[in-house]
Amino acid sequence: MKIELLDLTVRELVEDYSDDGEGGVTGYGGKLDIRPPFQREFIYKDKERNAVIDSILKGFPLNVMYWSDRENGEYEIIDGQQRTISIAQYVDGDFSFNNQYFHNLPSDKQELILDYKLMVYVCSGTDSEKLEWFKTINIAGKKLTNQELRNAVYAGTWLSDAKRYFSRTGCVAYKIGNAYVNGSPIRQDYLETVIKWVSRDSIEDYMGKHQHDEDASPLWEYFQSVIDWVESTFTNTRPAMKGVDWGSLYNAFGDTDLNADEIEEETACLVFDDDVERKAGIYEYILTREEKHLNIRAFSPSMKQKVYEKQSGICVRCDDEFIIKEMEADHITPWSEGGKTNEDNCQMLCKRCNREKSAR
Repeated sequence: MKIELLDLTVRELVEDYSDDGEGGVTGYGGKLDIRPPFQREFIYKDKERNAVIDSILKGFPLNVMYWSDRENGEYEIIDGQQRTISIAQYVDGDFSFNNQYFHNLPSDKQELILDYKLMVYVCSGTDSEKLEWFKTINIAGKKLTNQELRNAVYAGTWLSDAKRYFSRTGCVAYKIGNAYVNGSPIRQDYLETVIKWVSRDSIEDYMGKHQHDEDASPLWEYFQSVIDWVESTFTNTRPAMKGVDWGSLYNAFGDTDLNADEIEEETACLVFDDDVERKAGIYEYILTREEKHLNIRAFSPSMKQKVYEKQSGICVRCDDEFIIKEMEADHITPWSEGGKTNEDNCQMLCKRCNREKSAR
């Protein structure tokens, strides 16, 4: 891996600055991709971008910026997008500072800004080397997410098309999936989620394999299939459905013949069951029958103490006497068979007997 310090001026940075209005922003004579299409929208407020211009006019140093060398004569900004856009927008006349636009400034102040030197580190190397470096330098300011770091490494035709579906405010993925997916499209949460689903947690391997594909239509079709399956299987949309690992469930059960009416009936019962503390786990439980997803309510300490005293410290299975720390509370009638987490359905067993009962 090679890291070089590029000493350049604002004049060079803003040369041929262009913003296509849909997220694509370029500069540095058209060689710098300041913000690849639909990656992250401009998030600086007036106070923040004014601070950038104020620092330049006063000759104060701005933080170091980082670029990635695409090895075709072009570059992509890894860290410093917001500062770069603030500078370019000011020079381009998009906003004023202290009630003065750039073109209103005396020529000496204009030259002061254009001759201001920026410190930029440029990284080139293998994908894995660059990703490790980006993670290391991503320590200040508005940190890049893990997916934004990956995007910097695996830039290409496939990624640009994938962002069209998954990385823009109000994008199509958000429109059909916002009830089921956590996070924000512009912070790449939707893109990360769908790649995690389709790749079975091998995100970087998947992105590397498809980096130079012409488009990302198979990824979009996969996402649509997941959402269609969720809505046809769990027909009543509930708040607890947001953030469930739907892709993994689709991968495992997408071809299984399921009765949506029966599933809805059971789902409703579990939603109203006070013993089910993790409502989001209902969907995984229904498909896998693993109670661990539900976080069934435990017996309270006071409940355990009452039952322990009723039993005089005697385990009801082996009839030996124990101190309370050596015992565990157990459902007489299992929760799965309708038993509730209350005093009437509680018995104290020694740890060995409780383990033996649980193993059956």
